[in-house]
Amino acid sequence: MIKTASKQHSCPHDQGISCSNCRLSSICLPLALEREEIVQLDDIVQRGRPLQKGQHVYREGDTFQSIYAVRSGSIKAYSVSDNGEEQVTGFYFPGEIVGMDGIGQNRYANSAQAMDVSAICEIPFSRIEELSVKLPTMQKHFFKLLSQEIVEDQRHITLLSKNSAEARLASLLVSISARHARLHLSAVSFRLPMSRSDIGNFLGLTIETVSRVFSRFAKQELISVSNKDVTVMDIAALRKLANLAE
Repeated sequence: MIKTASKQHSCPHDQGISCSNCRLSSICLPLALEREEIVQLDDIVQRGRPLQKGQHVYREGDTFQSIYAVRSGSIKAYSVSDNGEEQVTGFYFPGEIVGMDGIGQNRYANSAQAMDVSAICEIPFSRIEELSVKLPTMQKHFFKLLSQEIVEDQRHITLLSKNSAEARLASLLVSISARHARLHLSAVSFRLPMSRSDIGNFLGLTIETVSRVFSRFAKQELISVSNKDVTVMDIAALRKLANLAE
């Protein structure tokens, strides 16, 4: 944000950060805005204390009020069935938006929980609606984000209905690699913040199957694994397994 004498928002992990100088500005909501328009967006963004591992951004059924941009850390989205079983519905990394599932019914359809220490930016939806009238470029970008969310949901459904365990895990690893690349971080070496249980839940696999496939990928020298740290050794082979075009 352009500094003014009256107000300056700061990030919990860096007191000098605002929307205009945030390292995520190229992939987060301000992407579509001109510099002077970012000032108006930054004025509505709320930045609280970092969430600790296990803390919730919001819970399923809560009244929808805001969407949230992940600044650092990672967020798990999940829902709970009528019989109390948890279903992981997504993982969110820095620069990504969580909470759009609440728009349709005015209540969040999922819960969002920090997988590690995480900082988020809260953006009240009513204020976004107000700004969208003034800033058509932001409205267009927001519609693009909604479209991407729908596409990802469709891909997840297809993944669970048709693909093998190897294809499912390969697809997740390729996705995480690409998301790290968008952050200008290493696309070949990264940490998986989620548990093997959460990975299995998300991919529709048992934890034993997830562990076996990880071991198989390591033996095939597609990846190397040390606890939660993964190094991708053959991204082309993973893409082929995931049935993704080069």
